[in-house]
Amino acid sequence: MRQLVLSTVLCLLASSAFAADTLRFGIEADYPPFEYKLPSGELAGFDIDLGNAVCARLQLKCKWVENSFDGLVPALMARKFDVINSAMWATEQREKEIDFTSVIYASPIRLVARADSHILPNAESLKGKRVGVQQGGTQQYYAEAKWAPSGAVVVTYQSQSQVFSDLAAGRIDAALQSQQSAEDSFLKRPDGKGFTFVGPALTDEKIFGRGVAFGVRKQDQALKARLNEAIASLKQDGTLSKIAKKYFQYQIVTP
Repeated sequence: MRQLVLSTVLCLLASSAFAADTLRFGIEADYPPFEYKLPSGELAGFDIDLGNAVCARLQLKCKWVENSFDGLVPALMARKFDVINSAMWATEQREKEIDFTSVIYASPIRLVARADSHILPNAESLKGKRVGVQQGGTQQYYAEAKWAPSGAVVVTYQSQSQVFSDLAAGRIDAALQSQQSAEDSFLKRPDGKGFTFVGPALTDEKIFGRGVAFGVRKQDQALKARLNEAIASLKQDGTLSKIAKKYFQYQIVTP
């Protein structure tokens, strides 16, 4: 009986993110300004600052584990890290596999194309056009659900930088991503000359979800509760808004 109890305790400790003093965040560091690498190799971006602030509030050390975006959920389930912190929207589809904390922020989703292309973000305009998206992101699900049935060709890429590279080279006609990522990683750079946002920001809560949140395993409810407490505290004292102002010219942190 004592051996069974000891075994149960060890299993509980192994499943707890607080058995140690380190919180492991899973990220894909190729989505500026949310997460990216400096020339030195150091990680930077809004989500990195956000994670560090959460760790400080919880009095834990941060450890960053890099992974492809489309493999973040499987890697979380395989316990390669404790929390997904990579601009991932909390969607109904993802919630079938993992849990999410309270929503932290939301960035507009926009389509980018050449300024003279006359392309608009609707099925009729995109018929026969090639639309680039990052593989595994909500933008892929949106394009496949809304535009592909009418003839748009949805082209997936392992990273967002690859999307922009092919857009500049003319291998795709448009790209769908967060507004800020398009501005910082493409439109403000030489390769983005002649390109612009086309049409309004896109909204669809069923596909895009409630907003960006931390992803956790369903069994890690204690971790989820502590993360929610930290998020609420950082919002209440203005820390998150202060961090966001370093990267965004508009309000991104949700109430």
